[in-house]
Amino acid sequence: MRSDALQQADDGAHDGHGLRVAVVQTRWNEEIIAMLRDACLATLREQGVKKIDTLTIPGAYEFPLTCQALGQSGKYDAVIAIGCVIRGDTPHFDYVAGEAARGITDAALATGVPVIFGVLTVNTHEQAESRANPVKDNKGREFALAAIEMANLITTIKEA
Repeated sequence: MRSDALQQADDGAHDGHGLRVAVVQTRWNEEIIAMLRDACLATLREQGVKKIDTLTIPGAYEFPLTCQALGQSGKYDAVIAIGCVIRGDTPHFDYVAGEAARGITDAALATGVPVIFGVLTVNTHEQAESRANPVKDNKGREFALAAIEMANLITTIKEA
């Protein structure tokens, strides 16, 4: 049986009032990143998040250190890492995508702050466009909702 506190967390899972969120984006694939970021920021605002800081880093390989530093700062309830790694003809994709995923997970575990893996890992530019396009399946909105839900859940667990 679930506790009342956890049920209340579910009921207000996407209420962003009072939350502080950092959005970290990469410079690579700027058109894709812009669509994801814009939808993410709009959703955070729609859900009541007032404190949103954004910053840009060179690429996905830099996510782990950046996300860990943001989580350790004590200034944020959640961090969203937005990037796009497109498979090419070399193993670069495997190294970058894999290390970004591992490092983002490590940052969340080390800091206790939810870090949302908002990194598209796709085979083609067309797949990235489809997942970022605001008219189709924009994942930026999903990243924002996941961040709010996780921040609320972790807060509830800590206070229970």
